[in-house]
Amino acid sequence: MCNLYSMTATVDEMKKLFGGFEGDRANLPSYDEIYPGRLAPVLRREEGTLRLDEMEWGFPGPQAAKGRPVTNVRNLSSPFWRSALNRPDRRCLVPVTRFCEWSAAPDPSTGRKFKHWFGLKDEAAPLFAFAGLWRPGEEKSYFAFLTCAPNTMVGAVHPKAMPVMLAADDHDRWLDGETDEACALAKAFPDETMTQFA
Repeated sequence: MCNLYSMTATVDEMKKLFGGFEGDRANLPSYDEIYPGRLAPVLRREEGTLRLDEMEWGFPGPQAAKGRPVTNVRNLSSPFWRSALNRPDRRCLVPVTRFCEWSAAPDPSTGRKFKHWFGLKDEAAPLFAFAGLWRPGEEKSYFAFLTCAPNTMVGAVHPKAMPVMLAADDHDRWLDGETDEACALAKAFPDETMTQFA
């Protein structure tokens, strides 16, 4: 389960990848470590236009989750997620520059698990997007993102799952496509386009 990622791209870098969007700012702060419960930038459609918002990572949890926020969308057939998946206006793009998976075993000398960071191989254009869902709340909005079976690179560290990373050509398909078409994007990103950071 991914519970840490970074988004250090500038607004200009975001516009280069995603195109123009409403809610433009002169710049964004550097989100070096985003954990559940923190605010992060999210792009969503509003009346046909892409809009940048800050939302809190983690849907308010159901009773079964004991009130903890639900950060990852793994079971796409779950009624908890299905209503959002069926509505294109509740899908979003979560901008990311890299994400972390923790080592299974702790370091024997420190007793702490290692952070393994992953991202795109192209250092000149490290920005990409997770496939996300969002929902409004009384005082703020919330988001979570899809996960899937991992590719070989991520699976060597975390064999259960990895976030659903979208190729640039799939952004519109995720935001606007029919439910089955959008859900078909929930697959591992190709190993050859990714790298692991020290």
